[in-house]
Amino acid sequence: MLGNFSYKNATKLYFGEDSLSFLKDELKGYGKNVVLIYGGGSIKKNGIYDSVIAILKECGKNIAEDAGVMPNPTAEKLREGVKIAREHKADLLLAVGGGSCCDYAKAVSVSVHCDEDPWDKYFIRFDEPTCEIVPVGCVLTMAGTGSEMNGGSVITNHETHQKIGHVFGEEVMPKFSILNPRFTMSLPKRQMVAGIYDIFNHICEQYFSGEDDNVSDYLAEGLMKSVIRNSLVAIENPEDYEARSNIMWAATWALNTLIACGKATDWMVHMLGQAAGGYTDATHGMTLSAVSLPYYRHIMPYGIAKFKRFATEVWGVDATGKADRQVAEEGLCAMESWMKTIGVAMNLTELGATADMIEGIADATFIFDGGYKKLEREEVIKILKESL
Repeated sequence: MLGNFSYKNATKLYFGEDSLSFLKDELKGYGKNVVLIYGGGSIKKNGIYDSVIAILKECGKNIAEDAGVMPNPTAEKLREGVKIAREHKADLLLAVGGGSCCDYAKAVSVSVHCDEDPWDKYFIRFDEPTCEIVPVGCVLTMAGTGSEMNGGSVITNHETHQKIGHVFGEEVMPKFSILNPRFTMSLPKRQMVAGIYDIFNHICEQYFSGEDDNVSDYLAEGLMKSVIRNSLVAIENPEDYEARSNIMWAATWALNTLIACGKATDWMVHMLGQAAGGYTDATHGMTLSAVSLPYYRHIMPYGIAKFKRFATEVWGVDATGKADRQVAEEGLCAMESWMKTIGVAMNLTELGATADMIEGIADATFIFDGGYKKLEREEVIKILKESL
């Protein structure tokens, strides 16, 4: 384990088929004015909206609605949400939806009592909150982002073709999150598999760094094996409760900072994928899958030992009599086969990216140095071209 660290997670979780019943208890801790945040209306079709509204009314809350949060919430929508929350004098922001709703709610929470433009303050200058923060609660309907138990918020600016994340501190994490796996079962298959790959890549981003014998890596391997196994069950039977519950729980633990403890982390697949998303507005998990293999094949020579371990421990590759590089390559081939089986995007072209976007996407890609190789701009362009 590297260095010194502290660990605390401020979010209280309620998990299971009856978890929504605990919303009533949580609401007692907040004032009367609640802003209900949700997306395109699917929660009205599947009955979740009616259930949440009934609980809010039973608890005597004054409800304002902030609907229409898109899969990649925009800076323009963020400003709209801040206005709604201010006018309602919000005591609680209740996000009911997937990771985008949770991300968006957190961005609103730090902006309601701040006079500065939220995009400039938090996603260009990366300032930390300096004003009163409105608490956030989440009722999750899609597994993938882990936003229900972390401080991350990703916002897209269509005018500048930028998709940028800000990881806030524990004070911005949801105060509580409600996770009912049955709420995820009405998702279209493509959204389900995009979420599954998002989970898997969150783990990879924290796994492919460092060579020490780290507890976090053992946890990561267990989570990856669980995601792989349960994804194969879920694509055959999307209503398999055990598989969907395991996927939902893995998503939370993949990105609540636990498996990052005591080690460096990479995050370059996310930087490449988010930059591509700023140009294509494609589903987040799909932009990650489209760039992953070209990136990992590029950095594999600099981290052969970990890629070999990935192959043997996660994918069950037999290393007997084989060179380390061969084993590592077989691991990535096994990963590629699994990705094709579950049906994620395998290139950026199918997401709408074109060759003339490459330079712009490269310019929008933040370069991190926590992985095995800090990329030069020419390498970014090479990886993006190989991702088309």
